[in-house]
Amino acid sequence: MNPIQTAAQKWLTDFFDEDTKKQIQHLIDNNEEELTDSFYKDLEFGTGGMRGVMGVGTNRINKYTLGKNTQGLSNYLKKVYPDDDIKVVIAYDCRHNSDTLSQVVAEVLSANGITVFRFSELRTTPELSFAVRHLGCHAGIVLTASHNPPEYNGYKVYWTDGGQIVPPQDNAIIAEINQLDFTDIKFNANAHLIHSIDKEVDEAFFDASVKVGSFNAAGKDDFHIVFTSIHGTSITAIPEVLKRAGYANVTVIEEQAKPDGNFPTVKSPNPEEPEALAMAMKKAEEIGADMVVGTDPDSDRLGIAVRNLDGKMELLNGNQTMVLMTKFLLDQYQAKGLAGNEFIASTIVSTPMMAQVAKAYNVGFKTALTGFKWIGKMIKDFPKEHYVGGGEESFGYMVGDFVRDKDAVTSTLLACEIASQAKADGSSFYKELVDCYVQFGFYKEHLISLTKKGKSGAEEIKEMLKNFKENPVESVQGAPVIWVEDYNTSIAKNVRTGEQRTIELPKSNVLVYETEDGTRIAARPSGTEPKVKFYITTNTKLADPSDFKAVNSQLDAKIQGILAELNLG
Repeated sequence: MNPIQTAAQKWLTDFFDEDTKKQIQHLIDNNEEELTDSFYKDLEFGTGGMRGVMGVGTNRINKYTLGKNTQGLSNYLKKVYPDDDIKVVIAYDCRHNSDTLSQVVAEVLSANGITVFRFSELRTTPELSFAVRHLGCHAGIVLTASHNPPEYNGYKVYWTDGGQIVPPQDNAIIAEINQLDFTDIKFNANAHLIHSIDKEVDEAFFDASVKVGSFNAAGKDDFHIVFTSIHGTSITAIPEVLKRAGYANVTVIEEQAKPDGNFPTVKSPNPEEPEALAMAMKKAEEIGADMVVGTDPDSDRLGIAVRNLDGKMELLNGNQTMVLMTKFLLDQYQAKGLAGNEFIASTIVSTPMMAQVAKAYNVGFKTALTGFKWIGKMIKDFPKEHYVGGGEESFGYMVGDFVRDKDAVTSTLLACEIASQAKADGSSFYKELVDCYVQFGFYKEHLISLTKKGKSGAEEIKEMLKNFKENPVESVQGAPVIWVEDYNTSIAKNVRTGEQRTIELPKSNVLVYETEDGTRIAARPSGTEPKVKFYITTNTKLADPSDFKAVNSQLDAKIQGILAELNLG
């Protein structure tokens, strides 16, 4: 009997329910490939928690894998807080089985003597992060797979600060989980310890979001927004927050307003994909709206479209919105007087333009590995410094520190404030962005994302990254590579001089090449999807806004040349 069959046989014992055993036996008898993919490994925590396809097996999301996670978390919480009445808050999104799986998680926690506050209906991830500290909880859990396809679900754990688990908590919790057998899971709930929550926490979160994201922008009566939740949780928060902030002209795409884990109107519920915002873009053109906003299923990422210099709606990328949001926030701080301890944040695969913004305002700039948990960790690690705002290229942004994860609710409000004020001043969101390119340098980015599913796909991704490292890029579009940053070895090397410097970040499977002219190419596997990603950044000067179109075309051509050169086109 091979290891896959041995692992599957364990799931045919009496501990597992009859439906699970029936499905396992069917795989054994009829589908060796699916059986292998279901059992060849245990699901692992990645950059955004644990995500996987729902189904039976150790490499799937189900009541047993999540039950084991929760049992391990319960054991760890009791070790760390032996004398406390431990409390955990749980939220869930629109995905299939999120409500029932969240109930299983609540039952396991309660069986371990832990008090549980569970949202009675689906809620956004940022509200879950907020609720951890608002309710004085020791941890939080959200059942979500973010923007992954419909067959996925996931499990993210938050610590007492409201941020996702990071070292040393993450490894310690994983160690507890790995010590367990499935039969160690306590499924016998203590119903008295499970409490439903909803409106009281909603009110507190809405008030906090409006307070942090509103800047008394002018022109709200003349500012028109088209909003889509893309069948996700943001319908429970964003329309209300915008209303409380004074935005009356909000058109909701009704066909996408109902939460639905099938995401029936889109190929992918990911606001990074233009197709996901197509209905909203069409509506915006029909009614002459100023801005389109769309969010992913758990409402931590937002996609924004605004009118470009030709008056046409154009979808911006995460780098563009991040830069303009950060500049706007720093302008507000500067107007009141900077204290000298402020900092902004981003990630190693996001635009280097953020460093130029920090330099211009003379504030601190911190970079992190991919995954917003690392930005949340900065706030905890530097208590004497003041976090202003920060984001990542993958459409995530966090305004202030009242939430400790990317927050599409408050970020949507902030984007509307910027655009409404700009319009009132005779400018626009897009024109303000072009002004940023003049002030900080014109940085343009491009992402290539290749999907490789299953066990064979994981091996193919590993081989691609190995080849990228073992056959180093020596030049890009004629510009020689100067620096090679290997986050696996924590060494950055100047290939021209031989100089080496230590990368002061946790080790990660990321490789970055930087050329003499400032072009950067980064490669990494996704931590939440079966994908390998290549990030390309190039830049030049923009002397005047009137040169924008010509220079933009030049950078586009350069990126296309890079893609062809690297066989990524």
